[in-house]
Amino acid sequence: MAAAEATSPPAVRDVDMYADPTGALPVHRWRQAPKGLATRRQLRARRLRPGGQDPVAVIECRGGKRRAWLYEIKKAKPIRPMTFAMEVALDKAMAARQTCPTCSRRYYHCLPLRTLGSCLECYDGTPAAPDSYMRHSVGQLAAAA
Repeated sequence: MAAAEATSPPAVRDVDMYADPTGALPVHRWRQAPKGLATRRQLRARRLRPGGQDPVAVIECRGGKRRAWLYEIKKAKPIRPMTFAMEVALDKAMAARQTCPTCSRRYYHCLPLRTLGSCLECYDGTPAAPDSYMRHSVGQLAAAA
């Protein structure tokens, strides 16, 4: 009789018996998410951020064409306060999107610079409303004013 070979015990797996076997997040329909969960926009309205937590569920709307991640409100952290340096950096980025390279006017809305390359007044002569652009001098940022 051959000696029985020493075998190692089978690997033990930690299994959550309530977890979805596919590993997918639970999907809820529009306005049917459980209490205590919120989307990023809903967290932002409460002055919160996800704070590094993973989404715990998904909400579907428009017949499954749109999806949003849901986060636990209890694990959310308060938003970081905007410093002056962050405000100046954000204003510089917005100035690049709002300033016409032809006439150097800074508008209150983003310009179609990729498609038209300038404001409508410079592109085809459509007059701009006087209240649609800022009256700052060239190069002055709104945050530094």
